Amino acid sequence: MMENHQIEMGALKANGLDVPNGVLRSSMIPSWSLHTTVKRVLQSIRTVIFTSKLNLLMPFGPATIVLYYTTNWHGVIFLFSMLGITPLAERLGYATEQLAIYTGPTLGGLLNATFGNATEMIIAIYALKNGMIRVVQQSLLGSILSNMLLVVGCAFFAGGIIHRNKDQVFSKATAVVNSGLLLMAVMGLMFPAVLHFTKSEIQQGASELALSRFSSCIMLVAYASYLYFQLSARNSNYSQIGSEEVPNEDATEEDEEVEISMWEAIAWLAVLTIWISVLSEYLVNAIEGASDSLNLPVAFISVILLPIVGNAAEHASAIMFAMKDKLDITIGVAIGSSTQISMFVIPFCVVVGWMMGQKMDLNFQLFETATLFITVLVVAFMLQQDGIANYLKGLMLVLCYLIVAASFFVHVDPQASDDD
Repeated sequence: MMENHQIEMGALKANGLDVPNGVLRSSMIPSWSLHTTVKRVLQSIRTVIFTSKLNLLMPFGPATIVLYYTTNWHGVIFLFSMLGITPLAERLGYATEQLAIYTGPTLGGLLNATFGNATEMIIAIYALKNGMIRVVQQSLLGSILSNMLLVVGCAFFAGGIIHRNKDQVFSKATAVVNSGLLLMAVMGLMFPAVLHFTKSEIQQGASELALSRFSSCIMLVAYASYLYFQLSARNSNYSQIGSEEVPNEDATEEDEEVEISMWEAIAWLAVLTIWISVLSEYLVNAIEGASDSLNLPVAFISVILLPIVGNAAEHASAIMFAMKDKLDITIGVAIGSSTQISMFVIPFCVVVGWMMGQKMDLNFQLFETATLFITVLVVAFMLQQDGIANYLKGLMLVLCYLIVAASFFVHVDPQASDDD
């Protein structure tokens, strides 16, 4: 009886209350678990949402939805949706990097390949669903041009200014592999355009579409082979191909700090992807109205303005790594993203359009194809020349991008003219 009395009288202080030992096991453990879960969720929200200054733009997302249903200001809706998607694209890249830490280099590389350009893919799929094939083609082309000229140019310029007393060196071997894939992508885009403009098709329109779909399947196989080549028997996506030393490997590992758990990263990937999908629909629906209200060509909006949304994460990270004298990572981020879009996203959109019954092809028209071809040649020459970066090369690439932007500002899409 004495032992039972002691057990009943034994108590623990919990939240300032005397709680019997028997009650602790039945009710205190679930409440403690709930308290821990809530605390963990709040900590995850603080880490993902409130640590990036770019997230100050997130309120533009809900504002886009409100304006869409209450006004006809298509130009404002388009700009607000762009501003709302920009921080989401950056956070999507952050969540992917966090998940890649847990999965290892092989699966992490596949995740980066899948989610690295998820924003462009989501916007493209919504545009395809609405039959806006030219918007899809021009926005993806603009992402390639933006990454190769603007992102690399700004990174070289910023890194060259910070480290102007020395030459910044990067791996030529990595640049050669990416340049080869980009040239292959140009070849895949060029033949349908040449076939169309020389009017040498066996069946008018059908041959061009069939060639595009066949070439897209070949490009997807080539990109899968490239991923296997990069990820097999290598420690990092940014390792120098054919080089005996990897000077930036330790620095890369230092930058990979675990900030959220694996399941938190998966949950954030799902939430961010859904929210980007919602805003992308409003963005696509407002493009034509924005073109009229802002008095801007649809080609300029698609090639120059839309890529700003998807390339926000690449732009910021590439410049940051260049300023830290980690140019191999900068090349991997910017040129690697261009390779993903040209060899994976564009062929993927052709296949998805095939499934949707949309006649999405690789004929990007003569003007766009020539622009891409010249851009790839210019960037490939600069990257393979000596493996050295400086602010002058960066400035030249940025100025080249301004010329491209001005060209599309005065460019009239031939298909749009025919429709009118």
